[in-house]
Amino acid sequence: MSDMTDISPPAVPLNPGLAEVTARIVERSRDSRADYLARTGEARAKGRGSHLMSCGNLAHAFAASPLMDKRLLKEGQAVNIGIVNAYNDMLSAHQPLGAYPDIIKAAAREERCTAQVAGGVPAMCDGVTQGQPGMELSLFSREVIALSTAVALSHNMFDAAMCLGVCDKIVPGLVIGALSFGHLPVVFAPAGPMTSGIPNKQKAMVREQFAAGQVGRDALLESEAASYHAAGTCTFYGTANSNQMLMELMGLHLPGAAFVNPGTPLREALTRGAARQVIALAREGQGLMSRVIDEKAVVNGLVGLMATGGSTNHTLHLVAMAAAAGIQIRWDDFDAVSAVTPLLARIYPNGPGDVNHFHAAGGIAFLTRELLDAGLLHPDVTTVAGPSLRAYAREPGLEGDALVWREAAARSLDLDMLRPASNPFQPEGGLHSLDGNLGRAVIKTSAVAPEHQVVEAPARIFHDQNDFLAAFKRGELDHDFVAVVRFQGPRANGMPELHSLTPALSLLQDRGRRVALVTDGRMSGASGKVPAAIHLTPEAAAGGPIARVRDGDLVRLDAPAGRLEVRADLSAREPAHFVQPQYGLGRELFAPFRAMAGDAERGASLFPHELSA
Repeated sequence: MSDMTDISPPAVPLNPGLAEVTARIVERSRDSRADYLARTGEARAKGRGSHLMSCGNLAHAFAASPLMDKRLLKEGQAVNIGIVNAYNDMLSAHQPLGAYPDIIKAAAREERCTAQVAGGVPAMCDGVTQGQPGMELSLFSREVIALSTAVALSHNMFDAAMCLGVCDKIVPGLVIGALSFGHLPVVFAPAGPMTSGIPNKQKAMVREQFAAGQVGRDALLESEAASYHAAGTCTFYGTANSNQMLMELMGLHLPGAAFVNPGTPLREALTRGAARQVIALAREGQGLMSRVIDEKAVVNGLVGLMATGGSTNHTLHLVAMAAAAGIQIRWDDFDAVSAVTPLLARIYPNGPGDVNHFHAAGGIAFLTRELLDAGLLHPDVTTVAGPSLRAYAREPGLEGDALVWREAAARSLDLDMLRPASNPFQPEGGLHSLDGNLGRAVIKTSAVAPEHQVVEAPARIFHDQNDFLAAFKRGELDHDFVAVVRFQGPRANGMPELHSLTPALSLLQDRGRRVALVTDGRMSGASGKVPAAIHLTPEAAAGGPIARVRDGDLVRLDAPAGRLEVRADLSAREPAHFVQPQYGLGRELFAPFRAMAGDAERGASLFPHELSA
């Protein structure tokens, strides 16, 4: 059955604030969304390209296929799935994906259908490149992945697609690429998180001890290896796991697929089930990517980010994904959704446990049910599981070998990690926008204690995160200050994450210093307990006000008020100039990307921000 809902719950009025945000997005996107749907409708009307191909085209397309698949492809009646795979065996989250094509092909053959690996996309690991020059390719790898997805599916042999990917830029890139093929049903299949390693509190403590010089590199490496220790996604709630939450609430996963560990019978059953489901959708002409990702689905994704304290990277990625469907969202929409969405989850680094603990406590099924029953999600959306988000308030299981879905847990099994809508951790969500004479920025407050959400202190200017760390090691930062780390935006150096600043800033805050970070760079979903105004736009390389700040200027970051200001007249000052060499580890190849990048609030994207433009 392609429709997994078979549920008729009582109607719950939608929260008026969410209704208002949705209406604003619909109106803002009216022309660009219409253009997108017209394009996908035209592609849908043409049908599968193989029907229009020459015999030579077709012979090339199935030359290497097994005889049974070749016969089905010759006949042209069976559903043919195009698999786009982000497999590599260096990235733990993607290593399990190596086995997926054979599982998908076997499931397709049981339905007298076929599946072909249409292509691979790169999958770099931010955990490996964190603080390294290679991180400067990370954000733009999203665009490379989108382009690679388009190349893979451009063979036009497919009635449906499956996208296999998990981590930071990979899922957004796959979504952007797949939306160019919105006339097809597309199902996303993840690998799931690795099993839990050492407690997160212990890991964070060792990092701070290393930053303070109390333990050596051997102790730090041993701690890190005990945390990141097996195949599967890293278990903290950063961008990778925020991606998986989004794929559920935006209707692109099978329900409950996000956080099932790899190498388990249930994980394999979900992969087989995803293949069968996309075949059923293709046969019925349902679940088209262009219809799954609409304005309501995007708002549901926004709600999920706020309710879980999700990654700040999605103030870039969700903007870019929505734009690929002709939907225009802005940081003001994030802020408005945050104002009406309670925080229902605290997952490390925002809380004590990781995504495995969250899943065991009730997970996404519990979260979805609570949000739906509170009128905080659009239920009436198209998903790959059917015409209602209610399907995602159920969790998967096995009865023998059969994949089944059961109702979400009646109550949270860990109120320190997951709460009902009637008893949230806080009444508002975890992401906010900031405005002021420095420009616009975003801040993640879900892990920042209330007493640290307002900081006013002198600026300390840095043009490189390594300069900051060197000053910290020299003992020059043991005082109140706001670290202004600039020339870290997309046009300057590709907008790397500055996660390596977190341990030092956390240690200073623990010593009683009033500290904060202001940057045109990124901090990811692991921004932690120190207030950080990030993604500042206009960026320094574009002549933004941050380029005019000087050491000693008084900077005020006021998260509750949504303000970011410097107590100085910047208008008479010349902007600072800083050019970091951009070569080595492939960085020189990305010069056109840096030159073409849009600003952060438009997703730092290379692609047109408005399809009607």
